[in-house]
Amino acid sequence: MKFGVVVFPSKAIQDFANSYRKRYDPNYALIPPHLTLKTGFEATDLEIQDIAKKIHEIAKNYTPFSLRISKFSSFAPVNNVIYLKVEPTEVLEQLHHDLRLTFSSGQEYNFVPHITIGQNLSDDEHSDVYESLRMNKIGFEEMADRIHLLYQLENGSWTVYETFRIGKD
Repeated sequence: MKFGVVVFPSKAIQDFANSYRKRYDPNYALIPPHLTLKTGFEATDLEIQDIAKKIHEIAKNYTPFSLRISKFSSFAPVNNVIYLKVEPTEVLEQLHHDLRLTFSSGQEYNFVPHITIGQNLSDDEHSDVYESLRMNKIGFEEMADRIHLLYQLENGSWTVYETFRIGKD
C-alpha cells in the first residue's frame, strides 16, 4: 500500500488553495491542500505499524511550529507546477529530515515546503497562469500542531491513516 506524511493547513488556507486547485490541479478531488513532509512510499500492513510508532516518537520531540505562506512560486522549468510557498524554517527542515531518516525509500527532489495549486500544465498555460498569479501579495501565518500519515485508496484518493499531535502527549 502507498503512504505519505503531510501537514494539512487550516480551512482558510485550504479554501484559498482550492479556489485555484479546482481549475489547475487534476488531483483536486484526490487529496486536500497539504504540505508534503514525506512523499509517497510503499509499506505493508506490518511495516506501517512500526513506521507509525516511529512517526509518533518523532512528533513528540517537536513543538507546534509556524507555517508562513508568502507568495506564489513555481518549479519551472523542471516541472510545470505552481504552488503556495511555505517559508522554510529550521523546525520544518529538521522535521522533514527526521521523517526522511525513518524510511528506506529515497527522496526524489530536494525538500521545498509548498502547497501545490497547479500541476500538469502545458508550457503556455503554466506561463500564463503563473505570470498572472506571481504579482499577487499573499500572507498567511498559522501554527501547525499535527502531522498526518495518509494512505492511498484504489481510486487514487488519499485518506488519513493516523494523525500525530506535535509535542508531548
